Parts: sequence; C-alpha cells; structure tokens
Amino acid sequence: MRWWTMAIAAFLSAALTLSLGFWQLRRAAEKQDFVRAMQVAQNAKPLAGDDWIQGEDPSSVLHRPVQLRGQWIADRTVFLDNRQMNAKVGFYVLTPLRIQNTDTVVMVQRGWAPRNFVDRSQLPVVESPVGSVDVTGRIALPPSKLYEMGGPSLGAIRQNLELSQFRLETGLALATHVTVVQTGPASEGLLRDWPAVNAGVEKHHGYAAQWFALTALIVGLFAWFQLRRRPSLPKDTDFHV
Repeated sequence: MRWWTMAIAAFLSAALTLSLGFWQLRRAAEKQDFVRAMQVAQNAKPLAGDDWIQGEDPSSVLHRPVQLRGQWIADRTVFLDNRQMNAKVGFYVLTPLRIQNTDTVVMVQRGWAPRNFVDRSQLPVVESPVGSVDVTGRIALPPSKLYEMGGPSLGAIRQNLELSQFRLETGLALATHVTVVQTGPASEGLLRDWPAVNAGVEKHHGYAAQWFALTALIVGLFAWFQLRRRPSLPKDTDFHV
C-alpha cells in the first residue's frame, strides 16, 4: 500500500477519534452546567402555595425547595414496586397532597418502605396524619419508569405511575408534570435517603481521554512505520561473489 494511501487513512482516523474526544468534552461541559443550575435551584428560596404548579413547563422550578401545607389523600396512596434505597428493594411510597386553601393536588414521593417478600400483597405500615400537615421537599419530575409487562396496573401496588392516567382514574385536580420529593429524616415508617443525582461528568472525561489516547496512537504508529528514516545502502557499494 502506498504511503499516501496510509497517510489519508491515518488522517481520517485521527480526525474522527479527535472529534469524538472533543464531543465527549462538550457533553461533560453540558452536564457540569446542569449540575451548577441544579445547585443554584436547590439553594433558592423555598416555594409555597400552588402558583409554581400552574405553569406547564417544569424546567423553571425543578429542584427548587418547597414548603407545603395541606392534607394527605391517604386512600390514594400508591406503592411503586422494585425500587431501591440503600441497596435494598422495596417500595417508593407516593401520596397525593391537597394544598391548603386550594383544589390543587400534587403527588408527593414521601419515601421508601421495605417489602414483605413472604406475602407480596401485604402493604407496609405507613402513617398518614389526618388534618393539616407540613411537607418540606424539592420539586422533581414524575418517578422514573421501569420495564413493565402488559398494561399499567391500577391497584395500590404498581410498577409505574402515569400521572395523567392517575388524574383521570381518581378525578383529582392533580399536577401531571411535576411531583415533590419529600426530604428530611426518616418518619411515618419511611426512609428518605434519596440517591444523589449523578450527572456522569467523570465518565465523559474518561471517554475523552480514551479517544485522545487513540488519536495519539494512530499518529504515532503512522510516524513510526511511514515517516521514520529508513537506512539505505551506499550507491557505490558493489557485491562480489
């Protein structure tokens, strides 16, 4: 293979791996911006009432702290199955909260409770005080969905929860684009050691380093095999038998 063919192949390969490395750095920068924006939101003044629920775009209020007063709608509590906390499998417990002096209802991710693996239909004991309660938390998107065979379930124990469908099912004036993750120490039979958001910035830096190393390897191998000076025989050398 001629050297210029190898040169073109090496150039294209190096350009590709180099561009992939810079793409990973851009992804890392985007996620760093996300983490900074989340930290700013978390340190903002807590929201109250229901004004923040009225907007359809949740991005402006995500991760903001909230301090709510309302009443639990305990008979509509949902237990999301196969959810982990502290490396143990159990339920995420969600209860609708009707905000005081309004008809607005927001779904609160109240915490985690263990599962009875002997009697899988048995629900954990969760206290839901009657009357006005104060809830401190942060604004979040609806719970992530797990793989589910068949259609959505409608009982207290569910694999996933679609808020739009739950609003129709219950007739509640439920916000469908945001929830509240309750924070604070364990109480009411629930743990609240919520996992920290991991943006994966280090992962992208690692991928970028791998792509840049591959670029250097391609350039180094081309230089070694194609551009290094090869020894040659003197022109006046004669061979005799």
